[in-house]
Amino acid sequence: MELVVACCCGLDVHKAQLTACVRTLEGGRAVELVETFGTTTPDLLALRDWLLELGVTHVAMESTGVYWKAPYYVLEDAFEMLLVNAAHIKHVPGRKTDTIDAAWIAQLLGHGLLRSSFVPPKPIRRLRDLSSSATARR
Repeated sequence: MELVVACCCGLDVHKAQLTACVRTLEGGRAVELVETFGTTTPDLLALRDWLLELGVTHVAMESTGVYWKAPYYVLEDAFEMLLVNAAHIKHVPGRKTDTIDAAWIAQLLGHGLLRSSFVPPKPIRRLRDLSSSATARR
């Protein structure tokens, strides 16, 4: 199958940590680099820097609860981001680890097989945040 994105990253995101799998081409074959990062702002900035150093252009992640928001917001200005419905990237049943999930997402992204969910633009998200926090104070 033809590769559409030469250097991409799949993220498996959880509350306290995320696993990143960068998939690149070297000598005509795919090479995967896997790292684990925390979800605090300094950790996410370190993730962004690591991805930039590797030449990543596209990043994809599952829309897991609200945990996707922080990494998405930190990375969206530097990369083409895809937030993907988990039902669209189900993996073959069996052993499941964060590394396998991240690698599977990166592989699907590299071959152009993922469709992004809608994420509102920044101004709309800010308005939503303001209106939801005002409602919560009532």
